[in-house]
Amino acid sequence: MTNNDILRRIRYVFDFNDSKMIALFCLADYQVTREQISGWLKKDDDPAYQKCSDTQLAIFLNGLINDRRGKKEGPHPQPEQRLTNNIIFRKLRIALNLQAEDILKILDLAGVHISKHELSAFFRRPDHKHYRECNNQILRKFLTGMQLTYRAEIQ
Repeated sequence: MTNNDILRRIRYVFDFNDSKMIALFCLADYQVTREQISGWLKKDDDPAYQKCSDTQLAIFLNGLINDRRGKKEGPHPQPEQRLTNNIIFRKLRIALNLQAEDILKILDLAGVHISKHELSAFFRRPDHKHYRECNNQILRKFLTGMQLTYRAEIQ
């Protein structure tokens, strides 16, 4: 999955308009223009398409965390220079304040059945012996499950 795909899916799940997207970036102390947002949301074959970098997606996810959970006191976390599916998954989990059972229900809605132990392996440190890399399919199914869960609440 590309960062642009993830950004598009999150925008759709929560029905964010351009102003809300800009506000989320502002919550992480990063200024973006409507044109940048528009370029990131275009399909890959569109001439106006712009690639969303790992750092920009990390900033957006940090803004989403600040929006949903409130800003923490002290300095803001530095956005990651390199994002993995595990980091993206962890940031979405934090933003949505999800426990393991909640994530398993969301994955079940999307047709993925994994154990609590398999799930916890995604959130471990990379140097931990039980760490497991989150592949694109799991992240895609989680975003699909989020859509089934949160998009239904909006409508």
